[in-house]
Amino acid sequence: MRIAKHSHLLALAGGLVLGSAAWAGDVEFKDPTGDDKGPGTYIYPTDAVYTPGSFDLVEFKVDDGSNLDFEVTVNDKLRDPWGMGVGFATQMVFIFIDTDGKAGSGHTDGLAGLNIKFAPGSEWDKVVILSPQQQSRVTSEIKVKAADVASDIVVPRRTTGSGRSISGKVKKSEIGDGDPASWGYQVVMQSNEGFPDKADLLTRKVNEFEGQHRFGGGNDGNCDPHVMDILAGKGTGDPSEAQAQYDMLAYECGPEGESVKPATLTMVRK
Repeated sequence: MRIAKHSHLLALAGGLVLGSAAWAGDVEFKDPTGDDKGPGTYIYPTDAVYTPGSFDLVEFKVDDGSNLDFEVTVNDKLRDPWGMGVGFATQMVFIFIDTDGKAGSGHTDGLAGLNIKFAPGSEWDKVVILSPQQQSRVTSEIKVKAADVASDIVVPRRTTGSGRSISGKVKKSEIGDGDPASWGYQVVMQSNEGFPDKADLLTRKVNEFEGQHRFGGGNDGNCDPHVMDILAGKGTGDPSEAQAQYDMLAYECGPEGESVKPATLTMVRK
């Protein structure tokens, strides 16, 4: 009996070690609740489909394996008022990734319709788009509106929503061969727009005043970031990270709505 007991303990210890190894490369960040205001002033559209908290990013995870499983959680139950058939409809998420950590390597401009830039040392190498639109629709829009960086944009074959979480899985080789725990990340919460402006990549605009399907609290020009929430600080969910977000998304516009100082983001790292 004594040998059997010891064998059981060894097996249990081995299982714990294997369990730790299985999660060794995983990534998890938190974000404070109630900061779904862009630079601090943004307001949801007036239509009831844009429910409170539905663009409030609260958690981001990456499960590492032969595939990478990206999961973004918001502060409200997901709904499908537009019949997208994938468990959510109004949200759209851009996950920017710095895989090499090298200053000057990668892209400094965000994608069309976001009106954001990335700071030196936080250039992005790949971006994963989680959209309720079919993969074919998203990729066709990319060819027209982001052709110059299309090779660095990854769209999961299928993105789904369940509970409060949106997730999509891609081949690790599509992102990079390194350790995802060593990469930098920035998660940008946007809204799925089925009828976007001709220059926007399926994104919803922010105007000075909110409308039925327009966010408010921004500018009617092309100088404000069209972003409701991002990761900030160390990604711990501390309330102070809300102000760090507002500071990153701060912007200045000229008299004709032109950009004087664009919103400039930094990556969050483990």
